[in-house]
Amino acid sequence: MSTERVAQLEYSEFQAAMLDEEKRRRKAAKIVAVLGHFLGRDKDVLAGLTVADIGCSAGFIADELAAAGASRTFGVDIDVPGLRKAAQRFGERVEFVCADGTALPFPDGSVDVLVFNHIYEHVVDPDAIMAEMRRVLTDDGLLYLGLGNRLGVMEPHYKLPFLSYLPPALADRYVRLSGRADSYYERYRTRRGLRRMARGLRVWDYTFPVLATPAAFAGAELFPGVIGRVAGGVLSRTPRPVLRALLPVVPTYLWVATKSDRRPAGVSLPQPPDPVRPL
Repeated sequence: MSTERVAQLEYSEFQAAMLDEEKRRRKAAKIVAVLGHFLGRDKDVLAGLTVADIGCSAGFIADELAAAGASRTFGVDIDVPGLRKAAQRFGERVEFVCADGTALPFPDGSVDVLVFNHIYEHVVDPDAIMAEMRRVLTDDGLLYLGLGNRLGVMEPHYKLPFLSYLPPALADRYVRLSGRADSYYERYRTRRGLRRMARGLRVWDYTFPVLATPAAFAGAELFPGVIGRVAGGVLSRTPRPVLRALLPVVPTYLWVATKSDRRPAGVSLPQPPDPVRPL
């Protein structure tokens, strides 16, 4: 069997979560809320901005970005069945483009907001895509990054503990033994590796702001119900040094990156966004 990684074409055809409209729209609401806080906008968050969702699949997040007021919205993917579904439903206000993230079909410095949400682990060369996104981002533009952590205990796709900790050959055996897949495709990085991936950008970490005040960021799906309210209350009062000590094992990071020295413009929060120290 070949060990060479190839692109995951038609991802929405075998990953049902990409077609879960309610869940995808909840994720989009969180993304829009985080961008709104950074921009200091409460409504029409993306008004006047050109926005692109990289890895848009069936288009639910791109549709919500358009609904947030973007003057022009693009959805980019190599998932042809997903793009076809997206264009049929949302093509009147979103322009869907079949393109590889390593060769984005935009001029230099032409996109104000880019969304790259839980995509990097699925692509062959995330560093090349990051370089392309830096190229097309305007000088004061924003890049939203939803990033899974290799050291998160529960792997999110297969719900198997410590799966992402393992080297590829052992991970393949683990998912086969579980009966959940023939092989493990995803490749996660640690926080240090993600900081290296974002090199050349100034990054603000919204992970703890969202976890501590989920209602402000439409982030209730992270810790739903009573558990969410309790967790949010505890996190909002936890000293920052304690939270920083937990960062290496947090399962998901929510970052906003920019080329410039732009800072978050939103209201004060119990746990404010932190700058991510560059490598």
